[in-house]
Amino acid sequence: MQAIRDTTTSQNPRRANRAEPDLELVAVPRDESFKVWSHGYPYRTVRWHFHPEYEIHLITATTGKYFVGDYIGNFEPGNLVMMGSNLPHNWVSHVPHGERVDERCLVLQFDADFVARAIAAFPEFKRVESLLDASRWGLLFSAETGAAAAPMMREMLGAQGLRRVALFIELFDLLAQRGEPVKLASAAYRADPARYAETRINHVLSYIDKNLSQELRESELAGLSGQSVSAFSRYFRRHTGVPFVQYVNRLRINFACQLLMSGELSITDICYRVGFNNLSNFNRQFLLLKEMSPSRWRAWQQLNAASATESSSTAQEAEAIS
Repeated sequence: MQAIRDTTTSQNPRRANRAEPDLELVAVPRDESFKVWSHGYPYRTVRWHFHPEYEIHLITATTGKYFVGDYIGNFEPGNLVMMGSNLPHNWVSHVPHGERVDERCLVLQFDADFVARAIAAFPEFKRVESLLDASRWGLLFSAETGAAAAPMMREMLGAQGLRRVALFIELFDLLAQRGEPVKLASAAYRADPARYAETRINHVLSYIDKNLSQELRESELAGLSGQSVSAFSRYFRRHTGVPFVQYVNRLRINFACQLLMSGELSITDICYRVGFNNLSNFNRQFLLLKEMSPSRWRAWQQLNAASATESSSTAQEAEAIS
């Protein structure tokens, strides 16, 4: 199988994309080993970007151009690609201006530590090491493999507990057995996250991530990036897809959810721990993003945990009786 090469760009398509990629912050929930999700088009993460996590990306709708390292090609539904750590990538769909697609792709993201722990626990998992190593250049799988992977990744979206892990292993078993995938980036290509991190937006995103619990003023971040507030606002929204305040609030609410699941802090303590300066604004932003109050969200999580405990106890009782 051959990767589709772009013949519409001038002379050398590998030189067509020289912009430095943005850093994407991938938030894997504390009680999960990997992140699986879907998004439509247009969407805030559709930009030239990189992240330390590995990624498996499956297109479910639209056609267009995709960029992996120094590679440019055409994609269509069924396009299944695996990216290694810090490898820049982007998929740009051919969608008329003003139109929206509810679901463009399914995305699976996981870090190297998770895989290392899996290999240490299950020696059989070592067979994926060569796959992970080759993914530093990006790997394109066949259309048949993409079709076989689709139901597994879709089930992962709603799967809970061990079923998620079983599907993850099933997916990698499929990828390891389905022949040699095509390497996309050139053999000489090397991802350089240290250089990417020197770009202005990545300085800003890194600063936000490190100081999330502190007061963050847009004017101060504008000064950090060497821009006026109005120029910074436009620049930030262009690179992240959302306004500065909305971006920070999303990160803070995600952090709050992790603390709520731990059950160790009160809601008021969590409010200030994640960077909000008053409880009413925290509750309002939480309701906006999660469609329920922090106390209700915690109660549902406790019910979910209690249900798992009860199921385990019932199973043990049944086993003892038998």
